[in-house]
Amino acid sequence: MSAIAKPPVRPARANFSSGPCAKHPGWTLSALQEALVGRSHRSKPAKARIKAVLEKTRNILDLPKDYRIAIVPASDTGAMEMILWLCIGARPVDMLSWESFGKGWVTDVVSQLKLKDVRVIKSDYGQLPDLGEVNFDHDVVFTWNGTTSGVRVPNGEWIPSNRKGLTICDATSAVFAMEIPWDKIDVATYSWQKVLGGEAQHGMLIISPRAVERLENYNPPWPLPKIFRLTKGGKLQESIFQGDTINTVSMLCVEDALDALNWVENVGGLPGVIQRSEANLKVISDWLETKDWIDFLAENPETRSNTSICLKITADWFKNLSSEKQSETAKKIISLLSAEGVALDIGSYRDAPPGLRIWGGATVDTDDIEKLVPWLDWAYDEVKPT
Repeated sequence: MSAIAKPPVRPARANFSSGPCAKHPGWTLSALQEALVGRSHRSKPAKARIKAVLEKTRNILDLPKDYRIAIVPASDTGAMEMILWLCIGARPVDMLSWESFGKGWVTDVVSQLKLKDVRVIKSDYGQLPDLGEVNFDHDVVFTWNGTTSGVRVPNGEWIPSNRKGLTICDATSAVFAMEIPWDKIDVATYSWQKVLGGEAQHGMLIISPRAVERLENYNPPWPLPKIFRLTKGGKLQESIFQGDTINTVSMLCVEDALDALNWVENVGGLPGVIQRSEANLKVISDWLETKDWIDFLAENPETRSNTSICLKITADWFKNLSSEKQSETAKKIISLLSAEGVALDIGSYRDAPPGLRIWGGATVDTDDIEKLVPWLDWAYDEVKPT
């Protein structure tokens, strides 16, 4: 029997999934009542809604005026694979990998595109590779925030302004939660389903003038599916960055994204949502300082994510278990919390070390994080040996 009583208060919203993430506070289905369902996405009213998403995104993120932004198919994965198939191969490539998604981009470039002039700079879960090893005469592909490891790059200071290659950044769990120096990024991709709490299957692509130059002057040697094609006759299809889309978008999802962006504006814009996310991280950081059974997976405080907050169980008895038993024990904790309705979908990613992963993005209320952490102690106490 547990020595810790069940906490008296539950989080008001138990959605702590790292994707799709919690809707913003106050969201209801009524937010979609003006969605232009049944209308062509190429009609003037629908195109105006799409352009509104692009313009609000540009304004909130304070993108440089000469950067282009578009909605593309297949979520962040589609956006990243589109740009890899279009841009990679013109120069040698440095691939940074320290968690599952970065590893996936390595697989794309090495095993699918079969490029030979590739350096993979990698590290284990919880650590960041040596950024000083990166050669910026090469193209560089990296994640800003490792969603499955909770490890992020600390800033953009390691990226030189006079680089010769492109910087291609999977920023899906970073955009709207972390300061991104856009002058250091040539391509950024993300999806609405992360920090905005939007719906899935639509990707966002942001490209710099340097990336446009590559797109217009490099012809990849492999076939390109229709949904990857951003150029025609050697020129960028500007219409895609002005409200047209390569394929049909969901106007329900567009309306939901617009609602999320309006919410961001109402809570103080980019500084407001960053502050909300950092406040969530602080609650967990303060709680962990008093615990001897659990800690951050990210070893360096400067590289700890404020969105995908990944935790590892550090108790000696747990570390002495086989990997299979560790996984079973972590799942027991997760099941207890789910059954109590206090935390849903907080298991670590399937390829990551067994533990917990708590989404701390801006759509999660800090008050709910504060109510959650006593339940983590209770659940742990339920499964630990007596």
